[in-house]
Amino acid sequence: MPNFSYRGRNGAGEMVEGVMEGAAAGAVADLLLGRGVTPIEIKPAAAPPAKPGSGFSINMQLFKQHVEHIDVLLFSRQIHTLLRAGVPIMRALAGLQESTANSAMRDVLQDVRESLDSGRELSVSLARHPKVFSPFYLSMVRVGEMTGRLEEVFIRLFDHLAFERFMKEQVKSALRYPSFVVAAMAIAMVIVNIFVIPAFAKVFKGFGAELPFMTRILIGFSDFVVNWWPALLLGIVAAALAFNIWRKTARGGYLWDRFKLQIPIAGKIVRKATLARFAASFALASRSGVPIIQALTNVAATVDNAYISDKVEKMRDGVERGESILRTSMSAGVFTPVVLQMIAVGEESGALDDMMKEVADMYQSEVEYELKTLAQQIEPILIIVLGIMVLILALGIFLPLWDLGRVAMKK
Repeated sequence: MPNFSYRGRNGAGEMVEGVMEGAAAGAVADLLLGRGVTPIEIKPAAAPPAKPGSGFSINMQLFKQHVEHIDVLLFSRQIHTLLRAGVPIMRALAGLQESTANSAMRDVLQDVRESLDSGRELSVSLARHPKVFSPFYLSMVRVGEMTGRLEEVFIRLFDHLAFERFMKEQVKSALRYPSFVVAAMAIAMVIVNIFVIPAFAKVFKGFGAELPFMTRILIGFSDFVVNWWPALLLGIVAAALAFNIWRKTARGGYLWDRFKLQIPIAGKIVRKATLARFAASFALASRSGVPIIQALTNVAATVDNAYISDKVEKMRDGVERGESILRTSMSAGVFTPVVLQMIAVGEESGALDDMMKEVADMYQSEVEYELKTLAQQIEPILIIVLGIMVLILALGIFLPLWDLGRVAMKK
């Protein structure tokens, strides 16, 4: 994690400065504010010189275990149980470190314990591992420290992570069958163009007659695939790499995430799943005492969709200008009228967190239904595509044979 040098003033107005680790300058600013220090300047600090043999250690990282989502999920549940039982935080972390089967998670917990021993707070210690703990996770832990409800925050984080894991598994399960069918169709097309059509092309050349238009197209495309398959394969790989690079840019990620929401059938599932994650995260932050502006900032980083994240950030800007949550939600243009009505009721009654939890549950139920019926929705499309492919092949391959048989019958 990079180091940042900072200058600021504490509660007494005295100038303080130092060096702090953080994922970004904004994260360091949040940590300083949590300590009662108002930052004046934050800039990257000089990186320490590389240690001998660092290149070898970098190569060894490829073979090491990584902290998975399930590891953080179990950590949140277990630390909640230990803290609720009155076990001190250091003893709890030591016990979890000894019991975990993942060596990478064991190293993370060892570093967190050492950081706590040096006087850092738990949220600061966890922030040393931004690839393991998300900004939303760290923000919630920081709120738990300030409010003294750390064990309650951890069980809510466990529920939140369990919900995200459930959504990902459901999506993977629902897309397994369509992905298999599409892959089988692609393999069949390659086999037909490389082996089947060239064999028929040799027979057709012996006819000495003009072939139908569809047959000429199939033979031409097959010849192109057979003769230029290295260039075609290279072009596909280059296009995939270029698309991946473009998708990782800010503009490309925004456009791609917006396009995903417009894909037939899959788009509405992605939209509902993203909004379910947004509503659940916002309800969790609100129930834990996070100010609404900070909650929207944190939630915008957790929705995993650049387009929806931009809408949430605009909602936050509207709230900062004094607008209501309902008005900013209507301006976002991504919520259904039913959800907007629930937000209005929650804002008027002062139970916005409860209403957002209801929104999350509603979206989750809809996503579960959509995923269960996904195969049924995609099946007609796959049948139509397969029918078109078979029709093209039948017209291109069997139409000349039919013409030849009709000529032979006349003779």
